[in-house]
Amino acid sequence: MNFIRSLTLRQLQIFVITARCPSFARAAEELHLTQPAVSMQIKQLEDAVGLPLFERVARRLALTEAGERLQHHASRILGEIKDAEDAMMSLRQADSGSIAVSIVSSATYFAPKLLALYSRQYPKVDVRFSVGNRETLLRLLQDNATDLAIMGRPPPELGTTAEPLAWHPHVIVAPLSHPLRHARGFDLQELAGDTFLLREPGSGTRAVSEHVFKQNLFVPSRSVTLGSNETIKQAVMAGMGVSLISLHTLALELRTGEIAVLDVNGTPVERTWQLVHSRTKQLSPTCLAFRRFLLEHAEPFLEREYAEFGLLRSKRLADAESIR
Repeated sequence: MNFIRSLTLRQLQIFVITARCPSFARAAEELHLTQPAVSMQIKQLEDAVGLPLFERVARRLALTEAGERLQHHASRILGEIKDAEDAMMSLRQADSGSIAVSIVSSATYFAPKLLALYSRQYPKVDVRFSVGNRETLLRLLQDNATDLAIMGRPPPELGTTAEPLAWHPHVIVAPLSHPLRHARGFDLQELAGDTFLLREPGSGTRAVSEHVFKQNLFVPSRSVTLGSNETIKQAVMAGMGVSLISLHTLALELRTGEIAVLDVNGTPVERTWQLVHSRTKQLSPTCLAFRRFLLEHAEPFLEREYAEFGLLRSKRLADAESIR
């Protein structure tokens, strides 16, 4: 099948964006095109490939097997082209160009503030960021579709470079009416009768919860899976159960006194935010400058933001390797 000669970069760009949208209409809105224009480009791509790339499932667009395979290759191709573009741009001016940053959802509560601070200092740099769970970020790194990722430690077999960025504590939260709200230093087993609210499989927060349960030989009487930190927080405040969740998602609720942090032995659970990039990726000078900015500013920023809650560790990030 010799369809490569008939492909265009614009078709690949439209395909990759459409692949993450629920409909052609939504893709057209994001691409600033008309819906017929998007449909026509996808039809031309399908004709060139000789296979359908999309199907309708419950009135939403879904990729076929051919579409999933093409998405993987198209993302890598566009990532390589972006690398070349950034390299050429950096030769002209190191404080311009674009950076693609991906963050796990727990980092959305602080990362945009850091990105805004960077953008004020380097207004010529176009910083684009996307949000997903841990599995999504690993796929973006594997497909060379992102420059840097802020997440927990990725699996070593992926071939990435990970640098400790900041301390990342996890705490157990409960509704204000919880009977152990004011108790001090009790074991996790005291919560065996509670419903635990968990993130979806593939989430870093879910992995931390499962590790803590295994470490403590703990089995909750009931668990409920919810798809976002916001949903979990609202469910906790409504009295549905308790949850192990990142402290960095709780600033608003703790300041307004809407949620309780339980003093369970072994908490806060100490984890570390990591700044991750593919080991084979050639970071542009602009990207390297952005990396240095994050490594220098992330931990002091988080310490200032969360100092009032009295949950900061006694040692700084320099000790991160010894506590992991």
